[in-house]
Amino acid sequence: MPASGRSVHPSGRVRRAGLRGRTRPVTTASFPTGRLPFADLLRVSSVGLRTRRLRAALSALGIAIGVASIVAVLGLSASSQAGLLAEIDRLGTNMLTVSAGKDLSGAAAELPLTAPGMISRIGPVEQVQSTGAVEAKVYRSPLVPDVNTNALTVQATSLRLPEIVRTGVLRGRFLNAATANEPAAVLGYVAAQRLGMDRVWLGRRVWLGGRWFSVVGILGPAALAPEIDGSVLVGYPAAMRYLGFDGHPSTIYVRSTTDQVENVHAVLAATADPEHPGQVTVSNPSDALVVRAAARSALNGLFLGLGAVALLVGGVGVANTMVVSVLERRSEIGLRRALGATRGHIRVQFLAEAVLLAGLGGAVGVAAGVLATTAYAATRHWAVVVPPEAWAGGVGAAVAIGVVAGLVPALRAARMQPTEALRTV
Repeated sequence: MPASGRSVHPSGRVRRAGLRGRTRPVTTASFPTGRLPFADLLRVSSVGLRTRRLRAALSALGIAIGVASIVAVLGLSASSQAGLLAEIDRLGTNMLTVSAGKDLSGAAAELPLTAPGMISRIGPVEQVQSTGAVEAKVYRSPLVPDVNTNALTVQATSLRLPEIVRTGVLRGRFLNAATANEPAAVLGYVAAQRLGMDRVWLGRRVWLGGRWFSVVGILGPAALAPEIDGSVLVGYPAAMRYLGFDGHPSTIYVRSTTDQVENVHAVLAATADPEHPGQVTVSNPSDALVVRAAARSALNGLFLGLGAVALLVGGVGVANTMVVSVLERRSEIGLRRALGATRGHIRVQFLAEAVLLAGLGGAVGVAAGVLATTAYAATRHWAVVVPPEAWAGGVGAAVAIGVVAGLVPALRAARMQPTEALRTV
């Protein structure tokens, strides 16, 4: 029994000698359970960021650049897809083109004169327009050397071509029943640029096939028929009268009912040229838009890879910052340990600091990526679309990088002995 006359009961209560052998419980002090409240954790983990602001900003910059790249790539991809779908909806997927192919000897074949009329008799076909290649050159003036053709072509056209290819007239007007018989021309969008003509006025002319043709209009871009953009269009009667055109169409544009496109596609070649259907090429121009979307998706993978590399570099920067922070703050670690902080407190503090640093960089990166997506989409007249997985994934990746980057420094700080740390004070 201790000299004080007390004995310890097996139950943990203290027994005082005498006084009829009764026991009286003694209250002891209660210590924390080892968990820091969230508010305290946030305060102590932000000390390093608040006292070393420039270093923290530079470390978070790498994370921000990586996240911004990922968010911008995904956002621009989604916005461009939305813009492409809107363009396809506007242009329609029910247009087919019929063009002359090659014969058995490899020479260019020729569509019959009756091909447009025969195609128009197909039940589901709604519209038929055509163009014919003309062997003539076009120049700004007769003083231009013959070799400077600017890769422009001359085509005879039917009168409702803009309607079927879903383009408009930017300047002037398109050919009508009167001007189709006269030396008058309409410039495609690219042809007008190469000829240096952006306006139409009375007396505006081009040197076409060895004579002057009046320019009556300029077309807008034709997404479904890019061959029209680089062409100068004249009426069928004028082409035959002034340019020696034989009247055979080279390309026929067909609009059918949307639900019958495949069926019309199957019979177009035999209808256009019953004698030689193998010399007829039938295509759907909207397929080119789908291929273009696939090419964009392939490039998106490359940019996402570059964004991931930037994010990894940012994670290395965060890890380096945390390692240096542990070395610089040994006195703080030792003092906190001496005052009762556990290894778990120190470990959680530095891990939370790394996560907070990376999370701030991720938030800034998401904001920058959304801003870049908005600005670029506005210039292209696209709807701004930022998928949830872009910003949520960006922040999540940043936090994950922070956890990985801060784990080793946090464990190193927790293993530091108080006496060793306090020697640096």
